[in-house]
Amino acid sequence: MQWPDNEDYSLQFMRVLGSAQEGGSTVSECFLTASRIVPGDDESWYLAWTAVADSSKARGDAALEAGHLHSALGNWLRASNYYRASEIFLKLDDSRRADALERMRVCSWLVVSHQRPGGELVRIPCFDDGFVEAYFLPAPGAPARAPVVICVGGSGHFKDEHLHTLMRQAHARGLSLLLTDLPGQGAAPRIKGLVRYEIETAISCCVDYLIARSDIDEQRIAIFGDGLGAAYASRAANLDDRFAAAVCDAGIWDMHQNVTATQWMSGHDGHDAVAQEIRRLRRHGGLTSIKCPILMTFGEHDWLDTRHAVALSAALREEGADVTLKIFSAAETAAAHGQSDNPTLGAEFVFDWIAARLAAVPAQAAA
Repeated sequence: MQWPDNEDYSLQFMRVLGSAQEGGSTVSECFLTASRIVPGDDESWYLAWTAVADSSKARGDAALEAGHLHSALGNWLRASNYYRASEIFLKLDDSRRADALERMRVCSWLVVSHQRPGGELVRIPCFDDGFVEAYFLPAPGAPARAPVVICVGGSGHFKDEHLHTLMRQAHARGLSLLLTDLPGQGAAPRIKGLVRYEIETAISCCVDYLIARSDIDEQRIAIFGDGLGAAYASRAANLDDRFAAAVCDAGIWDMHQNVTATQWMSGHDGHDAVAQEIRRLRRHGGLTSIKCPILMTFGEHDWLDTRHAVALSAALREEGADVTLKIFSAAETAAAHGQSDNPTLGAEFVFDWIAARLAAVPAQAAA
């Protein structure tokens, strides 16, 4: 830990530092920034990350002016990540928070619009005048109809964060991406009275949007639920049978959440609680109706007991589900929640699995 006496600062620093492997930061800039931070002083955190973000943005603009697009893209990508980091500990009513997030979006759009073969910012209507805001990123050199992965995160997620964690891995495997802000996330509006099922409905609207495009293979659409977004991915795959593969990072969150609450209230061992929850879901026919292959990824040092994931995956297999469980051990790293200690290792495994599953589906012929 960078600051052993401050876990929150250390975990957020690890997130930014880990992104260096995917181009979201540089090691030297991270440690220079850390040297300017007083642990527990939120103002110093904000000022330090804002300074390095401003420098990266200016460097990117200058590189583009000089005709060096590759350097410009790298600097803008890092600036977007640094602006995101800068606002994390600001109070919700601090006006600088909205400003930092807007700067993050500006840098993200520069990356999306200038990367080749070019990306799009899209708004996908869903319900009650709501919309999903997303970046569509076609894979370079992809066939006329390419496979695509819809990427969703948890409630505090921004689609911009997936630019530096997922884009390189997906594009290297010929996979296009739809990076989403679901209703109430990021730039997508919060909808009054939003209820649980509407998140799944919004993701189905994303599938509708992709199928309507001429450059997407509708037979090879996958969904990736990152971190707490695993709940959204598993619900969407339960609701919509048009997915060819589903990845649920940290397992299927709804069940884990119920088990954790049961364990906390009863004081009983979590292994018994997960067995009880599985039996309850089976009685009500609610264990899963996911028809596509499922990948559950989990870290040995995740905040949920790995026994829960093992028990759940076994129960899903007994119900006939095609489930792959990957637990990243401390010995190989990527063992923290969301593989934040080594995101590259996690993303490599996830996108290898997705690519293999989508390759097994016959490609749709171009019109």
